[in-house]
Amino acid sequence: MFTGLVEEIGTLLEIIPQEGGEVQIEISGPLVASDAGLGDSISVDGVCLTVVDLPGEGRFTVEAVPETLTRTTLGRAATGTSVNLERALPAGARLGGHIVQGHVDGMGELLTRTDGGRWEDLTFSMPADLAYLVAEKGSMTVSGVSLTVTAVTENSFSVSLIPATLGATILGGLQIGDRVNLEVDVIARYVARLMEGKEVAE
Repeated sequence: MFTGLVEEIGTLLEIIPQEGGEVQIEISGPLVASDAGLGDSISVDGVCLTVVDLPGEGRFTVEAVPETLTRTTLGRAATGTSVNLERALPAGARLGGHIVQGHVDGMGELLTRTDGGRWEDLTFSMPADLAYLVAEKGSMTVSGVSLTVTAVTENSFSVSLIPATLGATILGGLQIGDRVNLEVDVIARYVARLMEGKEVAE
């Protein structure tokens, strides 16, 4: 479980193909690696991955299976790519963002970014089948960052980023056309599922 509050920006150091189509990814992230243990969960650009090795010197290695590579931006990632990193939420800690599982629902693309002075407004595309789960003033996780939705259409949504978010995450450097991982609010997902069940019962 995560909060969507990015702790540091890491760098993909090496991507090593494994038998069966999965890959191991070595990542530089001194803060996140400082107390990591084998088997720990770490959010990498919003994707919950398991630590399988700790080479030292502020590095850790995770493994991604073909399903993850197909459904997230990690499938196109290359050595040198910057990624948002967050350790799992410890019990009793403040939930400063919102409940984030690290289970990516789909990918989006940056459509526009507008300079608002000290902040920027960004609009992303999203799969049409996610639109009914996204609400204005609701939460959306974009590449691991907890954000508040400012507007939503049938296939896009917008957010406003303050200087702290622009500087502390990879979102500050996104270019038009860059792809991001999207995770909708888990509460919206469960409400939708409950409503489906109600309709079937009726």
